[in-house]
Amino acid sequence: MADSTAHLLILDDDTDVAYAARMLLRRRHAAVSTLDDPARLDALLRADAPDLVLLDLNFTPGRVDGAEGLAVLDRLQALARPPAVIVLTAYADVPLAVEALKRGAADFITKPWDNARLVAAVDNALARRTASAAPPSSLMPELMGDSAPMRELKSMIASVAPTEANVMVLGENGVGKELVARAIHHASRRAAGTFLAVDMGALPESTFESELFGHRKGSFTDARADRSGRFQAARGGTLFLDEIGNMALPPQAKLLTALERREVTPIGADRPEPIDVRIVSATNLEEARLFDPCVFRPDLLFRLNTIVLRVPPLRARRDDVPGLLHHYLSLYEGQYGRPVRELAGGALERLCAWDWPGNVRALRHACERAVILGAQPEYRFEDFGLAAPALAQAPAQASAPALAREDGDFKLGALERETIAAALDKAKGNISLAARMLGLSRAALYRKLGKHGI
Repeated sequence: MADSTAHLLILDDDTDVAYAARMLLRRRHAAVSTLDDPARLDALLRADAPDLVLLDLNFTPGRVDGAEGLAVLDRLQALARPPAVIVLTAYADVPLAVEALKRGAADFITKPWDNARLVAAVDNALARRTASAAPPSSLMPELMGDSAPMRELKSMIASVAPTEANVMVLGENGVGKELVARAIHHASRRAAGTFLAVDMGALPESTFESELFGHRKGSFTDARADRSGRFQAARGGTLFLDEIGNMALPPQAKLLTALERREVTPIGADRPEPIDVRIVSATNLEEARLFDPCVFRPDLLFRLNTIVLRVPPLRARRDDVPGLLHHYLSLYEGQYGRPVRELAGGALERLCAWDWPGNVRALRHACERAVILGAQPEYRFEDFGLAAPALAQAPAQASAPALAREDGDFKLGALERETIAAALDKAKGNISLAARMLGLSRAALYRKLGKHGI
């Protein structure tokens, strides 16, 4: 049944292409118009602004740079209520389509298209446009904060999520990169499918292929039954490759092959299996190091970073700190059955001024500590355990941290805290690397970070 409320515009100089798209879409949408010359677009916009535009990238014969279509996209994006835009492109123009996504397009369709794919893309783009009228924070409740950096991040997620483009999420430890990945999944066409997270930094090279690609019974000593890998388990959904920057170069090559061929071969199998997953990856590695071929393969990076989202650290969005404090204090008050308490005078200002080197994760741990240990009618700054690490104040020439108080008692807790802080500093905040240096699992290190309020 046609939908009479949405107006669709097909802007393409190929009349056969425009006619085919119009006939297909009129089955579901009553108002579908066509236009073959972008010079006449202004007149159409004054008469009846469309809700969605199917936009070709080239109009002048012989032009293949896409500049004409991108210029039209920019004009549409400048409107007070921009339409959703789906780019129509030849397969060879996919890099241009990616540029269009960065400028605000909702999706891209390659010619010749699959009818079901085009209809689904139109329906999804219209649904996202309707939803975008609501505040972004209401669409992504898992991403708390309404500061300008967070609004910009949520807007980018809303634009990128409905597409199939691979996304790389960059940010420091504790900023919420996995939450961003989940928000992308929940706002995508794969939302009904599986979201599967894999800590790539924790996968030993010896089991890398088995974990990701699966294996057949008897293919090695402990292979007692067939096992699906993560790529197969996430079929139809999103595969989140966390800590991607911690992978060694050999497994990077194997991952690249799987992404290039869109298939994996389980260990012991005699034929490959196709994969159907969207890849979202994340790393806390400094962006400049990602471009070092000794650290990360450039061809793999090209496959993973079609779209790059940078998650701001908490110190860059201090306006969000009061709301985050209220949320986590309330959460742990309920969890531990503690009375509701307010922040003492001056405590909020000091907490907002704190740099939060561990970002939201550190704030959450600090709130849990305050709820458990705070003994006053109000929360004081001291309840949050945010004293500067003693290591930062130690003389550079000191051979070891101070271990004893004046009464001669040894401070094992202080030594552990300083050792962890030193490892984190040496690892430049990389949790997986710091855990290996300390001989701990990531989970054990996280518990100790919470214990010491780091």
